[in-house]
Amino acid sequence: MTSGLAALGVILLLPTLSDLWSVLGLRRSAPRRIPSRSPRLLAIVPAHNEALLIEATVRTLLTQDYPRDRWRVLVIADNCTDDTAPRARAAGAECLERHDPEHRGKPHAIAWAIEQVSLDDLDAVTIVDADAIVAPDFATGLAAEAPLNEKAVQPYNDVRNPGESMLTRMSAVFAAARFRGSFLLKQRAGLNIPLSAGLCLGTDLLRRYGWDAFTLCEDWELYASLTARGAPVTLATAAHLYAQETKSLRQSSRQRRRWMLGKAAVLAAWGGRIIFTARASVHQKLDALGELTSPGPALHLGLVAAGWLAAWLTGTLTSPWLFVLSASLLRPAAYATLGIATDPRPAAAARAFVFLPAYALWRLGSAVGSIFTLAHREWERTERHAEP
Repeated sequence: MTSGLAALGVILLLPTLSDLWSVLGLRRSAPRRIPSRSPRLLAIVPAHNEALLIEATVRTLLTQDYPRDRWRVLVIADNCTDDTAPRARAAGAECLERHDPEHRGKPHAIAWAIEQVSLDDLDAVTIVDADAIVAPDFATGLAAEAPLNEKAVQPYNDVRNPGESMLTRMSAVFAAARFRGSFLLKQRAGLNIPLSAGLCLGTDLLRRYGWDAFTLCEDWELYASLTARGAPVTLATAAHLYAQETKSLRQSSRQRRRWMLGKAAVLAAWGGRIIFTARASVHQKLDALGELTSPGPALHLGLVAAGWLAAWLTGTLTSPWLFVLSASLLRPAAYATLGIATDPRPAAAARAFVFLPAYALWRLGSAVGSIFTLAHREWERTERHAEP
C-alpha cells in the first residue's frame, strides 16, 4: 500500500516540481522579430456530420481582421451522411469531400487534407474543430508568433458555452487556469506548450515529419513527438478560439474516456523517447512527463480521495506519502483560484465548484471503467448540441 501511495504521489507531484523549476529559472523574453509580411495561413476544418455548427464556424473564420490573400479556409467533409458540405460551401468556405470509411476520424481527415494542398504556398496550417468559433483577430494572433514555419503554436482555448451548466462553467475556469496560469509560466520558462484545439503547425515541420499522429488524442501525440524531436511549441495568447464543451455527464463520458485512453497510448509510445532524447533539456523532459501523466484537476481530486480511503481501510493513515499526495492538490487549487478570479462572472464560477466533489467521484469511476475498455481504441465523435 505504501509503495502504491508513493508512486501515485510522485506522479501527481511532477507538474508541481516542473512549475517550481520554472519559477526559479524564469528568463526575460527575447524581443520578437516582426515579419515584413503577414504569414500565409491555412485553416483546415475536419468535419464529420457537423451540419448543426459548421456554418457558424466558417463565418467566424471568414471574417478575420487579416489580409484575405494570406488567409484560406478549407473544410474537409469527412465521410458525411448529412449536409455538412453544402452548408460549408454556402457559408463561403472551400470544401473537399472525403469518402474512406476504412480510415475514419479526425487524424486521417487531416492527413488527407494536407496531401491535397501545396505547402510551398503556406507558412503554417491551423486545425480548427467544427464545433469551434474564433475571435476576429485569431489569425492576427497566430501571425504575432511569426516566423511560424519551424515551430508549432497553440492558441488560447476558451469555452464557447460556459453558462450552460455547472460542468461547462467549471471547464471555463480550468481553461483559464491553464492558459492564464500554467501555460504562461511554461512560455516564460521556454518550455513547450501542450497542444489542443486550434493547434498551428509550421509548414517546414510538416514537410520534415508529415502528419504522423493517429492515436485517439492526436494533439497529445503531436506535443509528445515534437518535444522528443526538439521542435518548439509556443503559446499565442492573442489568438482566441472558443470550443463547445460537453454540458452533461452523459455527453462527457465518451470524450473523457477517449482522452484518457489516448494519453495512455501516447505516454506508452513516446514516454521513453522523451526521456532519452538528446534534443530536450532535463526540465523539458520533466515537464512533458508531468503533462502526459497529469489526470486533470477533477480526477486528481478523486485520486487523492481514493488514496486516503485506501489508507484508512488498510490502517496506513500515518504514511508520509499521504501528505505528499495531499500536497499535490495545492497546484491545481492555486490555478483554479486564478481561473475563478479572472472569470467574467467569478461568483457564478465559484458556485459551480459545489459540483466538484460529485464530479471528481464520477471522473474516478469513469477512469476505473476505462481500464476495462483499453482494447476499445476506435474514434468516437463527441455528441454535439445546439446552443441556447
